[in-house]
Amino acid sequence: MTTRDIGIDVRTPERECDDANCPFHGKLPVRGCLIEGVVVSDRAERTVVVQRSYMKKIRKYERYEPRRSKIHAHNPPCIAAKVGDVVKIMECRPLSKTKSFVVVEKRSPPP
Repeated sequence: MTTRDIGIDVRTPERECDDANCPFHGKLPVRGCLIEGVVVSDRAERTVVVQRSYMKKIRKYERYEPRRSKIHAHNPPCIAAKVGDVVKIMECRPLSKTKSFVVVEKRSPPP
């Protein structure tokens, strides 16, 4: 099976899979925003919950406050992200009621 070029600068996974919803080995197109975050849950099958942190400006007080959000993403078997991994997720078509993102790269957890 061949690895497909998904059009962004990420490392391709070493393992191969037969998942139809894999952007590298299946037919799932990716588009839109690229988000980096930490996996906080991997209990569901082929799904991870990614938490991203960002700063929101409060215009009235001219200060920033930290915020965070959780995003459900599809976890292909060739990437197999676990809890604590830093991952990059990218937007795709809706895969279920809550999943509209797919994991495209896994990095080692921060020290």
